[in-house]
Amino acid sequence: MATENRAHFWRRNAKVPGTFPKDGLKPKLNNLKSKKASSFHEFACSTNDAWDIDDEEDEDFLGAPVYPLPLLSGLQPSSTHHQSFQQLPHQADHPETEVADREATPRAESHNLQELPEEAERGQVNGRVVKSNSEAHLNASSVRSTLQKHQSLPVRPIIPLVARISDQNASGAPPMTVREKTRLDKFKQLLANSNTDLEELRKHSWSGIPREVRPVTWRLLSGYLPANMERRELVLKRKRDEYFGFIEQYYHSRTDEHYRDTYRQIHIDIPRTNPLIPLFQQPAVQEVFERILFIWAIRHPASGYVQGINDLVTPFFVVFLTEFVKEDVENFELTALPLDTQRNIEADSFWCMSKLLDGIQDNYTFAQPGIQNKVKALEELVSRIDEDIHGHLKRYDVEYLQFAFRWMNNLLMRELPLRCTIRLWDTYQAESEGFSHFHLYVCAAFLIEWRKEILSMVDFQGLLMLLQNLPTIHWGNEEVGLLLAEAYRLKYMFADAPSHYKR
Repeated sequence: MATENRAHFWRRNAKVPGTFPKDGLKPKLNNLKSKKASSFHEFACSTNDAWDIDDEEDEDFLGAPVYPLPLLSGLQPSSTHHQSFQQLPHQADHPETEVADREATPRAESHNLQELPEEAERGQVNGRVVKSNSEAHLNASSVRSTLQKHQSLPVRPIIPLVARISDQNASGAPPMTVREKTRLDKFKQLLANSNTDLEELRKHSWSGIPREVRPVTWRLLSGYLPANMERRELVLKRKRDEYFGFIEQYYHSRTDEHYRDTYRQIHIDIPRTNPLIPLFQQPAVQEVFERILFIWAIRHPASGYVQGINDLVTPFFVVFLTEFVKEDVENFELTALPLDTQRNIEADSFWCMSKLLDGIQDNYTFAQPGIQNKVKALEELVSRIDEDIHGHLKRYDVEYLQFAFRWMNNLLMRELPLRCTIRLWDTYQAESEGFSHFHLYVCAAFLIEWRKEILSMVDFQGLLMLLQNLPTIHWGNEEVGLLLAEAYRLKYMFADAPSHYKR
């Protein structure tokens, strides 16, 4: 009975948190501290949460006008979009909030904390669903008040502007040291060869790729770009034209009955992607993501679109954008770039995301067997690495699936700041089966990293809340480097386990 209740909880619960009931009253929030849950079933029964959108939101979506594709006639969003979309406030325009913003925004960068404001996570701001074709005005003061509710983190050097997407160590080290300049020169030398040595490139990329050469390096390591320099321009043109051929051929079908549910879910999920970073709230950017995800979904009917795939576009989009934007990526207006540049960024993001998903598509097919296997593999691995942590989780009835499902589904993107994800993916693309196999050891190392905090929690609810909100907000390249080094050590200490995972 308990298993049946857990399986149907998300679907049967009519109360969706973060939404206003039809009578106009604010929803009642659960007081999780009133009674500590001793099991997942008890915790679930006392917690309101849902993945579904209620009937009001469905009606809003279905009644929303369908705008013509701006891409083929010019990628600029239509004038209707610009008039209806209220731009996010810039700090410079509101000096009275600048000091408070500097204190609040670093906490917003971590993806585990980006989920915390309920309205933002569920695609709502000020009680409205945020959509690429509808009004959206993120109230800075309400976001700050929400963030202030969470426990203060230890004082460390502040990393500016939503902790910045761009590379930066948490220690605040200068962006270019002598060692880093030497590494950059080595990368440029490798990339300048008529035939790039991919094995050598992987070897140097494992410990991080310099920002200046990351876009071309990612294209090469993902298999999107050929090693032969003479063929690159021809291949890029052919693949970019092919992608926009898909757009012209298929994108209009998003309103067809067969694809309507797919497009609807994509349309709802896009505003939830990095909701506190202004770049991702721009209509032009959201439309890019909608096109990428919809075309990928209809070209991969075995899985279609699954929540979580929307996150996987983000690192590619940001990396390819930084090829043309050197500073303040978070607030950059995409429409300021030439149309051809916008189109190239979109096409390259699509193809590189597709290459990534080709290796982990069983994560997103029916019942997501890939994730189920990987979570089980993580449990077996941790039981060998650290019996204390494994036993502690078992003692308080914490199932690995309750926290590690998201680690596998989103590749730790909700647990780490975006700049850390980009650094992590440098290594994943340098590793053989980095996203599918090495990620398992990274997750194990990530769990062990919080050993002290985990063992100090002596109740189910506290453990689950900790594991779903790990404080990585100040993490930078240094912390990610240590995490990867530990994962590398675990891989070669426990390479034969678990046996069922290595097929």
